Amino acid sequence: MPTYRACAKINWALDIVGRRPDGYHLLDMLMQTIDLADELTLEPADALTLTVDGVTAGEENLVLRAAMALNRHAGTRFGAAMTLKKRVPARAGMGGGSADCALALRALNGLWGLGLDDAALLKIGESLGADVPFCLTGGLARVSGIGEVIEPVEGAPEIPLVLVTPGGGLSTGAVFSLWDAGGWPGTRYDARALAEAVVRRDLAAVDRLCKNALTAPAVSLMPEIGRLIDRMRALGAGAAFMTGSGSTVVGAFSDPAAAEAAAAALPDAVRTRTLASIPTPRQTHELQ
Repeated sequence: MPTYRACAKINWALDIVGRRPDGYHLLDMLMQTIDLADELTLEPADALTLTVDGVTAGEENLVLRAAMALNRHAGTRFGAAMTLKKRVPARAGMGGGSADCALALRALNGLWGLGLDDAALLKIGESLGADVPFCLTGGLARVSGIGEVIEPVEGAPEIPLVLVTPGGGLSTGAVFSLWDAGGWPGTRYDARALAEAVVRRDLAAVDRLCKNALTAPAVSLMPEIGRLIDRMRALGAGAAFMTGSGSTVVGAFSDPAAAEAAAAALPDAVRTRTLASIPTPRQTHELQ
């Protein structure tokens, strides 16, 4: 059975620029794929089933929702037996569920021979979650709207990272609701300058330019996030920040040895790296 990797993401920056009448927040973000990934195994079957870390998943799981959305779009009733091993923490701001969903769309499109192009997959993905379109596209990109407007940035580098997710994560809804209550500092950022700094691997500039509108409300809910950002810098991170709605704190390092030393000093730290692009299901399977 083929096993594929669903790569997570980080936000180098996240700003909230408005809100639609339906309540969705309008965002301006710089995002990049990282090498931390869940693993999805699938094979043809009469019915759609999904087991996550040994537990049968319900229909609310994004992988099953992706499969059902593909069948509805194509007017088919294909099945698949799927097994998901989680490596990306939940409630972490790294889009683990969205990455699983995006991978399921691509992998099942191939398994079932549907022949849907990227535009069709992106449209389906947009209906399933705000981070799904980026997780389908991958690499380094400025992402806006509610996540559906993606502007790829050329020259995406590989940068060593250390990740720590304190407190078992945070509720995305709770963090956004606190931001909606108001009173937080402005977080406009220079997207072009930040993207250029990332591509140059100029971490001092990245640390100066990266901003996240949700950091302050997240820190008010979980002060450990702020302490971890400071600790990352003290351990040599060239840039340290919270990704997404938290609670994961990211430390970006100049070289793998510095990242390894920092990770050794932080309980439950995960070492990984940014990726220049996201592997396709076929490329991923060939790497197994």
